Amino acid sequence: MNERLNKGAKPFILVIILLISLVIALTNGKYSLTFSELYHLLVNPLSSQTTLNDLRHETVFWQIRFPRTLAAILIGGGLSIAGAAYQGMFRNPLVSPDILGVSAGAGVGAVIGIFFGQSLFYIQLFAFIGGLITVALVCFIAHLARQHDPILSLVLVGVAISAICGSAISLMKILADPYTQLPSITFWLLGGLSSITQEDLISVLPLMVIAIIPLLLLRWRMNLLSLSDEEAKSLGVNVSLTRAIFIICATLLTASAVSIAGIIGWIGLIVPHITRMIVGANFRYQLPASMAIGAILLLITDTLARTIAAIELPLGILTSAVGAPFFLAILLQTRRVK
Repeated sequence: MNERLNKGAKPFILVIILLISLVIALTNGKYSLTFSELYHLLVNPLSSQTTLNDLRHETVFWQIRFPRTLAAILIGGGLSIAGAAYQGMFRNPLVSPDILGVSAGAGVGAVIGIFFGQSLFYIQLFAFIGGLITVALVCFIAHLARQHDPILSLVLVGVAISAICGSAISLMKILADPYTQLPSITFWLLGGLSSITQEDLISVLPLMVIAIIPLLLLRWRMNLLSLSDEEAKSLGVNVSLTRAIFIICATLLTASAVSIAGIIGWIGLIVPHITRMIVGANFRYQLPASMAIGAILLLITDTLARTIAAIELPLGILTSAVGAPFFLAILLQTRRVK
């Protein structure tokens, strides 16, 4: 009975923490807001007795902070559920959404757009297309290597293609103008939410929702994919089709997030581990919980990125500072269990 109560209380606790993190993110920044001002902006944003200070708060809140906060929830949740799906598909707790080269391919696309002086829309479009092309290339090459284990082939080909994409990015950074193009390329590759607008959210929201729905509806099959392919097939699961659906959805989520926010690493790796510590390894609970915890983590990280220093820190720096030690701790813990 107590176990059932604890299991039922965990989603409620996660929702409360998410709401608290959301309020903290909306009220803190270079222009801080009180709780009463936040309530006024949400409930009655267009008042007839609006002062100049109120107009400034409304502009900052609705055009910058509110879209940025929603982006943190959407991107954090999307990268986290994609990471949990990849780890379940590959039966490896040390993989992340970057395993198929999605982030690296999107990085190449974005750098090409910046290098040729394209607008923000085309930079995001190139990043999205680059991520999808990379995954298609990885799957095609892995399919040709039929003599090897399919999962191992995907992982190894993904690592190789990511290395090639990294070389291409480095080459374009060398060729880029050091005063105009190079700073933009470097800042984008570090990841961040500072330039996200309502139009960006509208452009990727349908794609991310389309990708999340199958993952949630079919999440019970992820438990079967954690078994060997022979065992899953004996239980009536079309392993190839199911794995393809999960790969496409997880890739679409990652490419959509990277296309508007740049490369934000480690979220898809560490959040599924934190989730398993809280709700266990059952993917029926792990995938929804990963979304909530990923949204909370990125909300907190983004709030710190714009408040702990005089200048805004790129998210990639903070997520790497947290993710790398966590990754080493996982390695040491795994070795100790053995």
